[in-house]
Amino acid sequence: QFTHLSREHPCVTSGAELSFTLEPSDIIAVQEQPLMLHCQVDGIPPITTQWRRNGILLVDDQYYTMFHNGTLLIGRFQRTKSDGSTDEGDYECVGQNSFGLVVSRRARVQAATMAEFHVQPRSVRAEEAGVGRFQCQIHGLPEPSISWEKDGRSVDTKDERYTLLPTGVLQITGLRQEDSGVFCCVAHNSAGVKHSAGAHLTVSVSQSSVYKEPMILVGPENLTLTVHQTAILECVATGYPRPIVSWSRLDGRPIGVEGIQVLGTGNLMITDVGVQHSGVYVCAANKPGTRVRRTAQGRLVVQAPAEFVQPPQSISRPVGTTAIFTCQAQGDPVPQLTWLKNGQILEPGGHVKLRNNNT
Repeated sequence: QFTHLSREHPCVTSGAELSFTLEPSDIIAVQEQPLMLHCQVDGIPPITTQWRRNGILLVDDQYYTMFHNGTLLIGRFQRTKSDGSTDEGDYECVGQNSFGLVVSRRARVQAATMAEFHVQPRSVRAEEAGVGRFQCQIHGLPEPSISWEKDGRSVDTKDERYTLLPTGVLQITGLRQEDSGVFCCVAHNSAGVKHSAGAHLTVSVSQSSVYKEPMILVGPENLTLTVHQTAILECVATGYPRPIVSWSRLDGRPIGVEGIQVLGTGNLMITDVGVQHSGVYVCAANKPGTRVRRTAQGRLVVQAPAEFVQPPQSISRPVGTTAIFTCQAQGDPVPQLTWLKNGQILEPGGHVKLRNNNT
């Protein structure tokens, strides 16, 4: 019989009895459109493949079609059906033969959505040669992409004075009179397109030769990310003469150069983050040629999803002897391990014992 380790991840075996060659993946589905979930099980035939949603077995009907190759077809995905049920949920592929049963990772299926803007851009008044910044935020699945319009036309982000951060923030440096206008945030994903309320940018004449102390208008926020994501650490500084923005780590370690990019006049972007990037980052705005500076800091925490270091192996033992399965996983935070036998949670007790929560 198989013993199955699951942390919403597959059972991994070295034998030929049963193993997954293809498992379902998390997916964001579009309303009223067909959706396919894929699964392939390899092993000694005959093998039967079934699907479960939220732990309940699905059957072929007008909503679901299960193919011999293991694929599940949802003919018309609906977030809310007429009877109040939903196609959203956690889907699992179940493979079974004479040796036992294995359960795939859980694939979360969610409907594409677009909420209302929970952060609308605010009107800005700034002086010539200063900085203008607009921000909007909106929740959606998948994550909406953000663009900006000025007076009904798309903002030309090829202009080096205009910086559009992946977070949706629009920064305009070296402001000019012609930058004045009404700015609108546009969000779009597979669920649709939405426009924010308009915000006015008013640029006034300034005495550009008058000294102004360096000042950080917006500093980096605290971020918690998962490995391989992108970190955007924002830093917007003003002053005359224009301050020089630099970055450092509070612990003194070098930031490095691989995957590091400066966006605009001082924003730090770290692509493909790893746990080694965790730390406190300090943005400094320096008056050129002096030691006059202002600083702001933010903490970046990078977490690592669980992964198997040593998966369990299939074994054969005579009746009455001891069988030991070993499994080790790593991650940050430390993952919790759960054992399953034929798809059912295996609790310690009787002749079943757990040692160090991994065997």
